[in-house]
Amino acid sequence: MDFSLNGKVALITGASRGIGEAAAMGLARYGADVVLASRKLPDLEKVAQKVKALGRKALPVAAHVAKAEEIKNLVDKTMEAFGRIDILVNNAATNPTMDQALTVDERAWDAIMNLNLKGLFFLSQAVARIMKEKGGGKIINVSSIAGISPDLLPIYSISKAGVIMATKVMAQQWAQYKIRVNAIAPGLTKTKFAEALWNNPDILKLAMEKTPLARVGEPEEMVGAIIFLASDASSYITGQVIPIDGGKTI
Repeated sequence: MDFSLNGKVALITGASRGIGEAAAMGLARYGADVVLASRKLPDLEKVAQKVKALGRKALPVAAHVAKAEEIKNLVDKTMEAFGRIDILVNNAATNPTMDQALTVDERAWDAIMNLNLKGLFFLSQAVARIMKEKGGGKIINVSSIAGISPDLLPIYSISKAGVIMATKVMAQQWAQYKIRVNAIAPGLTKTKFAEALWNNPDILKLAMEKTPLARVGEPEEMVGAIIFLASDASSYITGQVIPIDGGKTI
């Protein structure tokens, strides 16, 4: 089993904190140089310093992947610096509302779908075109168990269900180019993104009652699966979704 990522270049979105930062550090520890993308450059530069301390190269790029022109800039800068993209981790996501299906407005819907699904797809498309020319690659999408079963965030759930189907479609259509596409589906994880959930005693109690391991996940606990899917150790796996949820989806 070869988990080594030596000589590989990984592009990670939402890389300034949480699961994205943990993924960047994990991929770097296994040998990859990394491109770090999110909307705020100062936060990315802090992560880049940590990566460089491991002896790997790091390129921070401010990018809002819901915008086509910023996707192009991100990919162009990555190619200028490294000339290749071997691994893409689509982690960037948003959820600006806890409104329910009867009350959510179009603006919130568009904000969620544009980043969580549309941006993910078109960044993957841009990267896949490069991977096709370079002989293959690996794409790992960060979905959610909310995309498997509805939870407190209905529109977010719909977007993450879309990520799962996008994973399967891309895996099916791009396998001929030696591009493998898989997803992880985290459960409740102790990130700033999910703080409104795990920091609410009532929501936390409800979630833990349905979670056999009875605790919130840590960002670093998502990384092992990402490394596995990014490496040749998973060479015959594509189009799959791995829940990392303490058993909640049981």
